[in-house]
Amino acid sequence: MKAEVAQQRSLLELSKLDAELSRLAHRAAHLPQREACERIQAESTAADDRLAAIRIALDDLDAQVSRFESDIEAVRQREDRDRALLQSGATDAKQLSDLQHELETLIRRQTSLEDSLLEVMERREELQARLDAEQVAIEALQAELATARQALDDAIAEINEARQLHSSRRDRLTAELDPALCALYERQRAGGGPGAGPLLGCRCGACRLEIDRGELSRISAAPEDELVRCPECGAILLRVKGFDQ
Repeated sequence: MKAEVAQQRSLLELSKLDAELSRLAHRAAHLPQREACERIQAESTAADDRLAAIRIALDDLDAQVSRFESDIEAVRQREDRDRALLQSGATDAKQLSDLQHELETLIRRQTSLEDSLLEVMERREELQARLDAEQVAIEALQAELATARQALDDAIAEINEARQLHSSRRDRLTAELDPALCALYERQRAGGGPGAGPLLGCRCGACRLEIDRGELSRISAAPEDELVRCPECGAILLRVKGFDQ
């Protein structure tokens, strides 16, 4: 296939644009800003889970506090009733003994309940401190995440702007190229590798492999408007001088 040197030069520029577009796509898929967002989001989710678990534990402790306070109040009311009976003087000796024994039992019961309530309150205080710390941490993570997302948006916007510039230039180049040459190039690219590359000394600029002397002699002897292919990767091998690749 024949192609004028000007067409070859445009094709080489097109291959350079495609290489840059591929680099931009790879960069977009592996942005450190995205990794930072994902890391902070994971930390934030874990903190939210811890906060939810602490709140459940606090609710359980609050229920225990309510039960202990209710039990303590019931014991106190029973004590008040027994003391009122003792002070009334309307009890016989046996009733008096029973009331005194019951009061002693109620006092021990109240002391035990109050000790248990104190332990629960101490655990609740510790959990409340942990909850407060988690809330502070979550607020800090949310602020950090907002900053990271802004950095990601800025990086994506920068890449998209570069993509748009390169894509516009690519559209102009493909419109100027011979359709048959463009189709050949696109078929080669469809295989997964570069469609074209410059001849760099004795190496193919597409696959970077060295070409043996026999093939290199054949390529060098071909007319300048003759399209040649890399014997290693099949890419269109362009012998364009003075092109910055």
